[in-house]
Amino acid sequence: MKVEEFVYDLYKSGIETIAGIPDSTLNQFCNYIENEGNNLFKTHIVTENEGGAVGIAIGEYLATGKTACVYMQNSGLGNIVNPVTSLAHHDVYGIPILFLIGWRGEPGIKDEPQHKFMGKITIGMLELLEINYSIIDYKTPQEELNDIFKKAKESFSRNEQFAIVIKPGTFDTKKLCAYKNEHELTREDAIRQIVRWMQEEDLTVSTTGKISRELYEQMDSVKGNHKQVFLTVGGMGHAKMIAYGIAQRRKRKRIICLDGDGAVLMHMGGLAMIGRHPLNNLVHICLDNEAHESVGGMPTGAAGMDYCKIAQDSGYPYVYEVSTKADLLKTLGEVRNRKKLSFIHIKVAIESRENLVRPKESPEENKRAFMSMME
Repeated sequence: MKVEEFVYDLYKSGIETIAGIPDSTLNQFCNYIENEGNNLFKTHIVTENEGGAVGIAIGEYLATGKTACVYMQNSGLGNIVNPVTSLAHHDVYGIPILFLIGWRGEPGIKDEPQHKFMGKITIGMLELLEINYSIIDYKTPQEELNDIFKKAKESFSRNEQFAIVIKPGTFDTKKLCAYKNEHELTREDAIRQIVRWMQEEDLTVSTTGKISRELYEQMDSVKGNHKQVFLTVGGMGHAKMIAYGIAQRRKRKRIICLDGDGAVLMHMGGLAMIGRHPLNNLVHICLDNEAHESVGGMPTGAAGMDYCKIAQDSGYPYVYEVSTKADLLKTLGEVRNRKKLSFIHIKVAIESRENLVRPKESPEENKRAFMSMME
């Protein structure tokens, strides 16, 4: 299916505002909307999380009477449950919304462990939320797509939501726009320096996506194993609170959270909670490439944000801005000696190796290995 034709159908349906969180399944769609969407749509916003996109869709309808489009990976369905059930549902305000949902973990299709359960319950969740839906893939003919948009409009006329569930490989592959920033330090090199700095009793919680994959590789390369790390393979945005939960129970150990800018944005309220109840054994590191690189590299929409100022105003007593390897090594040395709650903001390039490995072990095996390091 040609993505430009799908987007034009979206435009013809009366959509003027699009908001959401990038997804690898929707990579071609997201790339096209980001680079060509201004010719068709009034607004495209990469939001902090999927629930925020629903909020924008509600605001769009209240302001104009028009339906907005919200896109996401199916893993983000959990973030829309509250605003859909308590606001948008036809039993409450009755706000029509078009959802585009990338379907990871479809039953019978091999995928990563974190997508398996969500993939199994995706359709059931839509039915439970009383969201009408259709499923498309690369074989969906134009006539069927026309019927789907017709069904969507019928749902909108009843002030209901409609979802188009999109299977991987639906859109024709085209060369994507190569997003870049001006930073020279690579994320993988920054992670390598952090791994070398880690001591035997330190524990690290890493965020979703390529940060965890790079940490996994570097731990095996530098330390010979990865028992000291918990890979937060799903639940984007929650790594810092997992790290906090460990740190408040294991105060003799240094707990490091290896976060990403997109993940920090997704649940930024955690910064205020951590700053308000500081733990001296917690080090929060944000690797910031200004993009959702793990799902195609689209900008987060928050490039240039002063994360150190936000962390400081949230109550973190020590904050550090880093953009070079030398700065990073100096900062890590200071943090080791100080032993206070610290926030390190590292500006990194948008770059990763194509041959980056995925964990060989099951999540259960990695969990047991990590828990063995608690004593």
